[in-house]
Amino acid sequence: MLHTTVTSGYDVPWAQVHQLLIAAALGAGGILPEPQPFVLQTSLDDDYVSYQLNAYTREASRQAVLYSRIHQNIQDEFNKAGVEIMSPHYRAQRDGNQTTIPADYLPKDYAAPKFRVDGGE
Repeated sequence: MLHTTVTSGYDVPWAQVHQLLIAAALGAGGILPEPQPFVLQTSLDDDYVSYQLNAYTREASRQAVLYSRIHQNIQDEFNKAGVEIMSPHYRAQRDGNQTTIPADYLPKDYAAPKFRVDGGE
């Protein structure tokens, strides 16, 4: 069994994260479709949720390559879905900041949100 952990913000529905992680595993090649890969939510932290992807293989001697492919696929699946991976201690201030998703995955008309200042009254 292979397993890896990804963190994502509370603004992302947990079911979507599960779906993206399972798709990433199944797309890696060398991962068994049965028993199906599964996801465990391992912690609810201050700024993010930790998800552990678990997947079975019969190719234990290729673990390094499989982990690499799974990690590549996780990035691709999350980016295509517009979901940022919030690794531990990553802080995002959305006002005026560009998303961390690579530009190739963003809509052509994407613009960073405007910085808002509230006068307090």
